[in-house]
Amino acid sequence: MNLTLYKQMMKVNIKGMLNYALGSAFYMILMVWVYPSIAENTKTFDELVKSMPAGLTKAFGFESGFGSFESYISGEYYGVLLPLIVTIFCVMLPTQLVAKLVDHGSMAYLLATPTTRGKIAFTQALVLITGIVLIMALTTISGFTGFYLFIEDASAFHTARFLQLNIGAFLLFFAVGGISFLISSLSNDEKKSLGISGAIAIGFFSLDLVGKISEKIDWLRNMTIYSLYAPSDIVSGTAKLGPSLALLAAIGALAFFAGIYAFKKRDLPL
Repeated sequence: MNLTLYKQMMKVNIKGMLNYALGSAFYMILMVWVYPSIAENTKTFDELVKSMPAGLTKAFGFESGFGSFESYISGEYYGVLLPLIVTIFCVMLPTQLVAKLVDHGSMAYLLATPTTRGKIAFTQALVLITGIVLIMALTTISGFTGFYLFIEDASAFHTARFLQLNIGAFLLFFAVGGISFLISSLSNDEKKSLGISGAIAIGFFSLDLVGKISEKIDWLRNMTIYSLYAPSDIVSGTAKLGPSLALLAAIGALAFFAGIYAFKKRDLPL
């Protein structure tokens, strides 16, 4: 890793990272603040969910109902909104870190310094991973903080399952970010990189969402890594966490290392 480059890239991108991280933290606090009023009317909300089409409740992660804080937050935030928001981050930042620099000619200045291509690519990958860690860390901390500020019954909080929700989310975004980083490392054009990464990431997200709606098209979920992260299954205790999380970690690690290797070996239009 090139520490000087890492510091500079963090300085350039920290504002954007914080926008996503603080936005996620704020929304989490808001969700926790609203929860006590939801908890008082759990039966009403559960009946409303049961009246909805089964495919719709599954698609938006409401199968577990609102019987616990984790069930509520998994459906309200971790099921759809958080994955969508951070997926956008995992598409945008890798493009800016590699493809944009190549496209605009800035990469030539970095390569003119006494450092290797491998170190440059590895450093940019660490910047992206730092951003994902920052977003998920603040989201997790805000969840704990909000719960102990606004909810009196501390025993209602299942710490282990809430942490599992966030660890699973981090590894999902680690994998998505790795794939986008690989595409960016192979691209000379910023718009092309952004388009391909966005199409793959949003395509995966959409296939998972559509596949949940009906059992007839459930097979679509087998084509996307988003099926490896099921918040409702995590909070209900039915998720096979070990294999899913290990596979997400492996996909992310392989994609990042492939991106670093590809950038190191390919010809650049400098």
